[in-house]
Order: sequence, then C-alpha cells, then structure tokens
Amino acid sequence: MVDSSGAAELLVAAAEPVAEGVLLLTLADPEERPLAPWTPGAHVDLLLDNGLVRSYSLCGDPADPYRYQVAVLLDPQSRGGSAFVHRELATPGTRVRVGLPRNHFALAPAERYLFVAGGIGITPLLPMIRAAEATRADWRLVYAGRSLAAMAFRDELARSYGEGRVTLAPKLETGRRPDLAALLAEAAAEGRTVYCCGPERMVDAVAAACAGWPEGRLRTERFRAEVSADGSEFEVELARSGLSAKVPDGLSILDALEDAGFAEAAFSCREGTCGSCETRVLAGEPDHRDAVLSEAERETAETMMICVSRARTPHLVLDL
Repeated sequence: MVDSSGAAELLVAAAEPVAEGVLLLTLADPEERPLAPWTPGAHVDLLLDNGLVRSYSLCGDPADPYRYQVAVLLDPQSRGGSAFVHRELATPGTRVRVGLPRNHFALAPAERYLFVAGGIGITPLLPMIRAAEATRADWRLVYAGRSLAAMAFRDELARSYGEGRVTLAPKLETGRRPDLAALLAEAAAEGRTVYCCGPERMVDAVAAACAGWPEGRLRTERFRAEVSADGSEFEVELARSGLSAKVPDGLSILDALEDAGFAEAAFSCREGTCGSCETRVLAGEPDHRDAVLSEAERETAETMMICVSRARTPHLVLDL
C-alpha cells in the first residue's frame, strides 16, 4: 500500500549479517508487485515505527524490479535509527514503510573510474561497479575499513571481480590507511572519474587531493552534513503561500516555517543528506550547509536544502 507521501509498506523478505555490525535487508512488496525503479547511487528512506526517518543507499540490483536491498551499520553512537533497524527489522516478515528512491549521487558515463569506499560507504558504490562492468569501463575500487571482518561484501567483490581491480585496505590487518594522495594523483594522470563515499575524514582527504580537477570528475557522498543552525537572523518568504517568517540564530528554515504554522514542506532526515527538502530559490543567496549539492549546483543557487542551510542575505524567497 502506498500512502500520500509515496511511501509504501514493504516486507522484510530476508535479513542477514554481511559483516560485523552490518545487517543486509531485502525488502519486497507483500503482494509481489514491482517496486519503483532506481538507478545506481540512489537511496530510500525507512520510516521507522519509533518516529525516525533514516536514509540508506540501495545496494542491490536495479534490474530486479521486485527487491530493494539496504545494508545498515549498527552505529555505536546510534540516535535510535540503526539500533531500531537491527533490533526490530531483523526478522523476516516484519513490515516497514519505505519512501520512493531518490538519487543525488548518480553515476555519470565515463571510460575510466576510481571508486573509493570507506566502511559502509561501499553500499552506493556496489551497483555503480556493476554498471561500470556492464559497460566495459575501466574501473578500480579502493575499499578501506577498520578490519576485514567489518568490511561488508568483501567476499562478493573478490569473487566477482578478483584482486586486480579491487584493493582491500583493512587498517587492523595492514596497520595503515591507503595513500589517497598517491591513488588520486594516479587517477588524475589516467583521466579517471572518482566516486567516493565514506567517513568525513576520508571524503575530506579525497576532496583535498582532487582540488582543481575539472567539474564532474569527483563525486562524493557523505554520511552526514556539518549540521549547524548558527548565523545571523534573516527573513524567509514563501512565494506561493504568501507566508513570511524570521529565521533566528540557532533555528533552521524548516524549523522556523513549522513554528509559523507552515506544514507543507517536504523533509525527511533533517540532516542535509537525503535531499527530500530540496527547494527552489527565487531570490536571495543561500548559505549551503548540506552534503547533497555539488559545488557547481551550489554556485547556481537554484535550490537549497532548507533543513540545514541558511541565507547569506537578509531576505530569501523560496518557491513554496
């Protein structure tokens, strides 16, 4: 059953551990109806019964219209999302509401790729690798993790592609992290397009090593944005509804709109990572604080994520 938000009630068809602390869920329609299509890099929201909404990358096969797969890492500092998934959704037959797939990390056509994964950041890259393999692109994967036991899908990767193109870098076993600067210098020389997903430190290091590269040669996805609502007060105006509201220091645009009685803005994660609150900007300059938009998209200032981003100008007009 699909509700007014587009979320569907799906069945946990299978739940299996695929690494230390990582649970792979296979989700299906209870009536075996086809699910909404998706492309590599997409994610879905799980609308949990404890009131939380969490986004997870789809890591299965886009060619399978009847199954979604997500792999969820049990975060030791979980604020209730991953702990709930591991505790309440680990039994086949359990039902969960799942949002429509969205993709802000899409795979662009290229002849050569370098995929860089850190920990659970391997999940959005798996279908990308399969797509690159299907087009016979020249690709390599560097997959770093805390230990081999904690690295999900390592056996599948080795079995499917061998060691020639897949480099595993478990810190516990090797005693070191991969030399990202050297890897990316080589990737630049070979004209590779880089896709990276992992912890903040890894993504920051990759971005620093790729500074000055042509637009589009590096695409990253972060686990979370730098969430901060600090800043000077400004006014936000909603062009279609006619509502205006002050957004003080310490409050997000979304929070301010809700306080003013506006309940029609779409949102999900409230962390600037899922893209569901993306809103068109009609006037004013956004102060982007999300982990979704590329630098080029930020420079155009056509849209913003209102759950975390603020304004650089005293007045901001949104298409709401």
